[in-house]
Amino acid sequence: MLSSTEPRGRSVQGHRAEHRPQRRIRVCDCRPQRSAGSSVQQLETSGTNFTGFLRLLHKTFSLLSNEIFVVATTDRTVLDSERFEELQDDCTLYLLHRVDQDLPAAMEEHITFTPHYDTLIQSGLHEYYDSEGQTPLAFTLAELIDNSLWATSENTGKRTIEIRMLFDESLGQPAIIALDNGCGMTSQKLNEWAVYRCSKFNRSSKEYVRPDPAPRSLNSDISYFGVGGKQAIFYIGDSVRMITKPVDCPDVHELVLSKEDFKRKEQNKEYVYQSVIRNRKPGDPSHVIKNSECFLRSLIAEENGKKSFTAVVITGIKPQHINFLKHSFNVLTRQLAHTYHYYIHGVNGNDPSSSSTNSDCLKIDIQVTLREKPPKLPRVVNLRKIDDDMQSLYIKAAADTFEFKATTGVNAGTVEGIIRYHPFLYDKETYPEDPLAPPDEEDNDSESGVQHQARGKRPIFECFWNGRLIPYTTVEEFDWCAWNVKAIKVPKDCYSRFSGVLFTNDKFQVTTNKLTFMDLEQKVKSKDTIFTRVVKGQEQRSNIQREFTQWLINCHENLDKQVKFLGFEKIVTLPDMPSKKMQHPWAKFSAIEWDGKIYRTGQLVKSQKTQPIVHGTVLQFLLYGEHDRDVFATGGQVEVRLEPRALYNKNKTIPIFKIDRNATDEGIKNHIENDFGRLPHELKVSWPKSHEWPQNGSHPAGTPLGPLTVEIMNKKKEAMSRMPAVIQGTVIKLSVKLTVVRNGPGKAEEVVSLVGQHSGKWGFGFKKIETLTDPGSYTLALNTLINDTGATDFGGRDLPSSKISFTITVGRAEAFDFGEVRSPLHVGVPFDIPLQIKDLYGNSTKPLPSLLPELECSDLEVSYETVDCSGSKFIIKGVKARGKVLNYQQGKKHKLRVTLPSLNKQTQTIEISLLPGTPHSLHVKTDDKPFEIQNGTAARFHVEIHDEAGNVTAHPKQTVYCQVQVKGLSPTTVDCSRTGAGQLVTKPINLKIIEGKPQKLKVKFELPSCRNVESVVRELSVIPSTRVSQIMVYSRNDESLVLRNSEKIEWLAGGSLENLFYKLHDEAGKDVPITAEIASMMKVNWTSQVNIKDLVQGMLPVVQVPTQVQEERFYQVSYQDQSVSVSFTIIPRPDEPAKLKTTLLHNTMKLGETLSETINLELVDKYDNATKTLTATCVNNLTVKAEGLDKEAVAFTWQESSRSVDVTGIRFFRGTGIKNLLFTYQTYTTYQIVNVTAGYPAQLKLVSGPTQPLQVINDHSIPTPFLIQLVDEWENVSPDERVVVEMKSSPSGLKVLSAVSQPVDSEGKVSFTVKGVSGPRGCYQLDFNGFLNHKLIPGPTVYLTVLPNPNKPVSLSVEYNTAAMFPAGGTFPVFSVTVVSDEGSPMTTLNPANVTMLLWEGEASNQRPTKTPTELKCSKPMENERKDCFHFRDKPIPESAGQHTIQFSLLIDKTNFLLSDQITINVVANQPVKLAPESQPPAPAVSCCTDITNRTLLQNMTLRIMDSYGNPAGKDLGGQVIVSIINCSGDGQKPTPLFEGRLKRYAINLVEGQVHITRLAIMENSPGENGRAYTLRFQPDVPKVPTALAPFELTFHFYDEAVNQQKVCDLLKKKDSLKSAVSAHNKLFDGYSELLSLLTEQHQTAKNKVASLRFILNKKNITVTESIPAIDRLLREKRTEAEGLRSAARRVCSISDDFRGQQDVLGMVGHLAYVEDDAAARVISWQIRGDMDCVITRTTAAARRIYDDTQGRQQVMPLDSANLPQMNRPLPHIKNGHELFEAPGNPVFARDLLIYPKDKESCATVFAIFLGETILIDDLDSANQYRLKVVQNRIRCPTILTKQGDRISAVGKFGGTQNKAPPITSLKVFGAPLPQHFYTLQEQIDMLHQYRAAVEKQKKAEKDHDDHSNMMKSPPVMQKQQDKERKEKQLEEIERQLNSTTMRPLKRVLEDAAGPLDIITKRAK
Repeated sequence: MLSSTEPRGRSVQGHRAEHRPQRRIRVCDCRPQRSAGSSVQQLETSGTNFTGFLRLLHKTFSLLSNEIFVVATTDRTVLDSERFEELQDDCTLYLLHRVDQDLPAAMEEHITFTPHYDTLIQSGLHEYYDSEGQTPLAFTLAELIDNSLWATSENTGKRTIEIRMLFDESLGQPAIIALDNGCGMTSQKLNEWAVYRCSKFNRSSKEYVRPDPAPRSLNSDISYFGVGGKQAIFYIGDSVRMITKPVDCPDVHELVLSKEDFKRKEQNKEYVYQSVIRNRKPGDPSHVIKNSECFLRSLIAEENGKKSFTAVVITGIKPQHINFLKHSFNVLTRQLAHTYHYYIHGVNGNDPSSSSTNSDCLKIDIQVTLREKPPKLPRVVNLRKIDDDMQSLYIKAAADTFEFKATTGVNAGTVEGIIRYHPFLYDKETYPEDPLAPPDEEDNDSESGVQHQARGKRPIFECFWNGRLIPYTTVEEFDWCAWNVKAIKVPKDCYSRFSGVLFTNDKFQVTTNKLTFMDLEQKVKSKDTIFTRVVKGQEQRSNIQREFTQWLINCHENLDKQVKFLGFEKIVTLPDMPSKKMQHPWAKFSAIEWDGKIYRTGQLVKSQKTQPIVHGTVLQFLLYGEHDRDVFATGGQVEVRLEPRALYNKNKTIPIFKIDRNATDEGIKNHIENDFGRLPHELKVSWPKSHEWPQNGSHPAGTPLGPLTVEIMNKKKEAMSRMPAVIQGTVIKLSVKLTVVRNGPGKAEEVVSLVGQHSGKWGFGFKKIETLTDPGSYTLALNTLINDTGATDFGGRDLPSSKISFTITVGRAEAFDFGEVRSPLHVGVPFDIPLQIKDLYGNSTKPLPSLLPELECSDLEVSYETVDCSGSKFIIKGVKARGKVLNYQQGKKHKLRVTLPSLNKQTQTIEISLLPGTPHSLHVKTDDKPFEIQNGTAARFHVEIHDEAGNVTAHPKQTVYCQVQVKGLSPTTVDCSRTGAGQLVTKPINLKIIEGKPQKLKVKFELPSCRNVESVVRELSVIPSTRVSQIMVYSRNDESLVLRNSEKIEWLAGGSLENLFYKLHDEAGKDVPITAEIASMMKVNWTSQVNIKDLVQGMLPVVQVPTQVQEERFYQVSYQDQSVSVSFTIIPRPDEPAKLKTTLLHNTMKLGETLSETINLELVDKYDNATKTLTATCVNNLTVKAEGLDKEAVAFTWQESSRSVDVTGIRFFRGTGIKNLLFTYQTYTTYQIVNVTAGYPAQLKLVSGPTQPLQVINDHSIPTPFLIQLVDEWENVSPDERVVVEMKSSPSGLKVLSAVSQPVDSEGKVSFTVKGVSGPRGCYQLDFNGFLNHKLIPGPTVYLTVLPNPNKPVSLSVEYNTAAMFPAGGTFPVFSVTVVSDEGSPMTTLNPANVTMLLWEGEASNQRPTKTPTELKCSKPMENERKDCFHFRDKPIPESAGQHTIQFSLLIDKTNFLLSDQITINVVANQPVKLAPESQPPAPAVSCCTDITNRTLLQNMTLRIMDSYGNPAGKDLGGQVIVSIINCSGDGQKPTPLFEGRLKRYAINLVEGQVHITRLAIMENSPGENGRAYTLRFQPDVPKVPTALAPFELTFHFYDEAVNQQKVCDLLKKKDSLKSAVSAHNKLFDGYSELLSLLTEQHQTAKNKVASLRFILNKKNITVTESIPAIDRLLREKRTEAEGLRSAARRVCSISDDFRGQQDVLGMVGHLAYVEDDAAARVISWQIRGDMDCVITRTTAAARRIYDDTQGRQQVMPLDSANLPQMNRPLPHIKNGHELFEAPGNPVFARDLLIYPKDKESCATVFAIFLGETILIDDLDSANQYRLKVVQNRIRCPTILTKQGDRISAVGKFGGTQNKAPPITSLKVFGAPLPQHFYTLQEQIDMLHQYRAAVEKQKKAEKDHDDHSNMMKSPPVMQKQQDKERKEKQLEEIERQLNSTTMRPLKRVLEDAAGPLDIITKRAK
């Protein structure tokens, strides 16, 4: 039992057993029937082995000697001696009976866990690894400097920090020492330093005191977390020695931590986290014995004389770090100088011009020393001496600064910020670049035209925490200092010219390695952050964005020296740019302004610093980016066309700053003119060996041209063969191109093209040209070409050229050619032969006089009429050819030879193809004797059409007509257009043959299309036929029995007619012998199994009589597809009685209820035909039996009309299921099956549910549903789905979240799931009741108890100081909000973010505020505050005085809130600070006239003492207001206006904080400077206010020309009057114009509507006009025609529908649909014949009403209780949209043939119920074949009906009377729909009505438009128009007078007076 297969437990790092003084083990007695709570014992086992431990167990737990037990660990490993030794202190064991037994209760196991030493050793690796692509050593050393800064923060003298890097092997191993003269550490502090993550806040040695606020947060409080120093040390090396001496302590403390020591302790199973601190006297190196640490001796020697210090000695430096520190010493020191820039240089940084540096920071010296192996000298750098760190570069390059402050909330962090502006100077940005960044290659021709792009993508702000750089956190920008589209006052480039710094305190969290801020950007960019500008150390409360924008505008205007781009034209693309990104967009400008000079397009410029220097014309100025107006930019591109263009032919784009601003236009033009004289100027032509061809000369064809020589001359008359060189090494050779062009009316044709190259002997030479043989006008052109490109121009200038025009003429006649001869040619049809006379070179020329042709052709006779000579043409006219030719498809080629004497080439031959000619005669191929055919057959004739030579000819429209002289026989035609011949086949000729004699007929043939062709007549003889024409059917047994056609015969049902024979006769009455062929054409319709042998003998198949008496059967015998037939009908009669039959339509009934239908009993024969042999006395002999049948209620009733018995009163009183009713009469018996279902629902039972008693916590659900069962009074399950079960709770205070009611399912069950219960605590009950037709069905009741929910908040309790005052803009007292739960206790687990303080202006109300309130979040609790409530502390009071309302809200979920009671507070005004008016008055303008109105400064103005937020704040204050006038210019020597009474000052009493001024005016003829602005100052003097209040000032303008002022005032009044009048006129005429436009639009809309409707009617073949009478006449015609169709006779349903129209009644089934096809109507009506008179209702109530009204005689069906079938299934042979086989007989669902006139959806449901998936197919054979294929595909086949009246049931049964539909006359069938034409007429009538209305609307709109148009042209309106024009002219004259010289000064003053008003108004806001 002590064996175990589990693995041994791993040892836990920590104290081992052999090293601990004791080992305690907890043993839990888990044996059965023991109490787990009292059986835990702790045993001391120090020094005890396993045997001793077992003895201790026996003693402690009183174990018997023979008791079996097991001791196991908590993982069920059985304890043995080996495992016992491995047990740890405070471990847990189980005392068990067996190892696999269950625990009797839950057990607890104590564990200990200590982190691995890698947590300390490897922490720096994870913190600093890959530091965002930077080398992290500077930041690790910064952690040591942080500690030193903190340690030296209380030094009164110099603060010295030194980093020594000792890499001299002669001194020992590599080491890094951080040394400072700080306060040092006691042994306790040194111990705390060694504890990982022992921050300054939880150190026990001294309580942390936050330092006082300091500028830029330079408080040295940056040794913070107790993490960074140790991370940095073990990232740099493997060991650290801490040497420290505190103040006032004589001892030095040393502590050594190393990775090697940690590893050794782990291997020796010692406790890792313990070490020793060595305390020694200063300067004692006795413990340093290793040579590798000899550098420590000199370090220890420095200790003497120091009051305090700390040295951090790091050894085991990693090689990669040593390599970096040696080679990147400058990088390291620069990074450290950047990190501690402001500690080194003070609050203003490294700014030599600043006089406000921090003297405390100047006491800090941070020195870095690198000592390497000699001969390398030590490198010592004081960080204050570094001036190329980024902050120094930013400060030195800044031209201006913008300081601001950001406050993120009360008691939250404060951010101080500086933005520095680095301006653009002429051609470069001054934004500093990082000197250590990889240098960019200088690109003088940069794509954008700017040498340097300022900040680029770098963020603006670097972030400092307590004065120390946090390197990996930067802030991109703030919204108020970011560029946006609306910032159009300055260029976008200006926003990339500033750098910035953010200084934060420790309210913002940083990571433990101080590399990243955790929440800075989120807080400062919060919407609650308030930004203020700082000017000279003082905060200014203003709009930060407006202040910043104004500062940036000033910087741009005063500091930037940029290029201004003028005259924007468009955005272009530069595809030649090498960078695809820089190809678009470029803004094109027409001019620039640069350094005070304007450059425009078209201006000549010269470049500088380009190779070569270029001169040219400016084409465009380009600036990269999307611009659309004048804009400043740092640079751009200019595109220059090099001049002279003819020489260079090139454009060049250069940066704008490469334009030579010192070049003059004269110098540029002289350079260009000098280049022009070197270009080609003219051509010199010579003819060395021939006569010179003169201009416009004439030469015969074939005359040679040339040879000739050409030279190219410049303006200096020098010959040249190449262009002057403009680029060294580039040669552009010239050539001369000779071109001879033939000029024509269209495009000129190039005849000769030669290019001559230059030769030293003859220049450009060309040989003789002998190819000019075509007559016409020619031009010889000589052009100078660029040899390489072939261009005739260079630089936009044509190169020299020369032209000679001449003419080539034709020669004499020498030969001829044939022209085009018409094809094809026909026999006897004349044609022409055109000839073309030519000279020696083939040019057309005039023929010789008296030229007669000669024609000759073999096999044909050829002749012509005459010849025609005109010009060079010679035509032989009227040529005819005759002779035998092949048919029209095989034309033979004939050679026709033409000879013209007197020509050198006088004979030519042409091939012609001759076809037959035009029709001439008609030929019928028959013998001379009459043509003979049998009666009833067709005649055949072959005809041909011949031309005049007897050839068969074919031509269009050659149709031959054949007319046989028989009445009623139409003519026969044949088309001979294609072959010229054809066969005529007449229709069968049927004549009445008399006495078997033949008859003679005439047949006429004619060709109507050719009148010249005579008709042909032939004779036709018709003889009697031998075909079958009559059938006779008879019985051989009874020779007198001959069945006449359509005869009806009665016969015994199920019997047969045998020995039937038939005979056949021809037209002459002779017997036709029956052959096998004839027999095969005989058909009977009663069977398909016919014996051919019997038919040959004349015997017909046996006729089977139907078994059903109501089924008449039609029989037919036919020959050759019923062309000859005889038919008869057999009517069956019943046989003798054979059995008793019961009839019951619906066999389902409920238990306890009487069967609603009667059971009919009758005697039938063996085929179920009623024999009607029962008598009235039979009811006495009838009996019935069944199990559970109530026999007393059964009654038998005799039915005389049908001679049958009706059985009523069938009722069962026990048992459900199938019941067999046994009926007995004499010897006849029969069974009737009845299905007895459960009785009427009587009660509800609770089948299952939650455990009782039921207790539910408030707002919780009941997981177990309530299952209710419906039963009848016998407790049978009742599946009546009409029963609806309701669940109600009582009392009403309980809210139950569940379905209120739901019907039972098909099993009579219903389930209620309660998703939630809500209500006051207490007892409740749930009642379940059912309802059927409003009748109650009782059910169970469940009792439940609602318990309070401790997690549901129900109210908010608010506590605050109710006696507190609320001054505007102040701070609210603390509001403490307690969330009270359902059980009345405070809730503390809620998210504080969900608790909100709502604040809005106005009094309290019962509802939430209509306007959006201010939302305030709760604060973090203080240490002395309650923890069970939420505190709202330091929330700002609104700035407007008055009633305000506070309400607290708790967000429960996304949609639900819990609100507290509303608290109304009264916000009072704050301290008074200024005197101001209630509303800002307009700036007045006064004059020194006598009129007091023009001298009035103010009128009816009230001034009040207000606080800084504009609230009245001086109700209890009194004093005086001194009013004076001040000169705005500040010049006291200039005159100042005086008040009335010649007063300079007014004193007005101030009462209750306000003063009212009724009128304030200047004196008459007051002094003052005309047009000058003055300030009216109201200075308050209030003794009770200790500080002076700000005065109110108002600017006004002074003017001393009273007369002009009056004149201007009069003109302005008149102007206002005229403007009002003109405005009224404009409004009137605008109304007229708008109304005219509206009427025009209405008229056009009506016209378009008429045209649209007319187009639709025309498409329907209805021609209409816009005449109303014509439209009405057409409407009457259409209505008459439609009414005729409606009243025409058609099939109707004969069933009377007496219920249609009643409420919720659709109607009777037979009237709900139409069927168009008679056959389909017959078979579908027969299929549902029992339901045709059923009334369909929408509701069960309506069905019940009809049932009651008819006393149950009318069958009804409600749709609301019907089982809806599936209606979207395809036909069985279609699956997944594809046919499985080709379906025969056109199958279709029978319901799809129904047409529903009303309620289509409901009717479709009705017939889907009745017909289901019944299919209709054409015939029975197709139906059987279709069913067979469906079943073979393993698919269920529904019932199939055929149009012949047959039915195949769903099981495959067919045949018999029950599966054959009777004739349609004996059925009640569906009616036929109205014909489709009726609905077409109805649609046309509707369209005509719409058209008539549209025409009327168009005519009315046209009349309204014309009336209004005439009104606008009427004399009264025209007079108003003239009045308006006159007043406009007067208004223009007044404007002219106001703009005249004499009126201009005062008018300007009046207009300018409104300027300051806008500014003051904005300030007031």
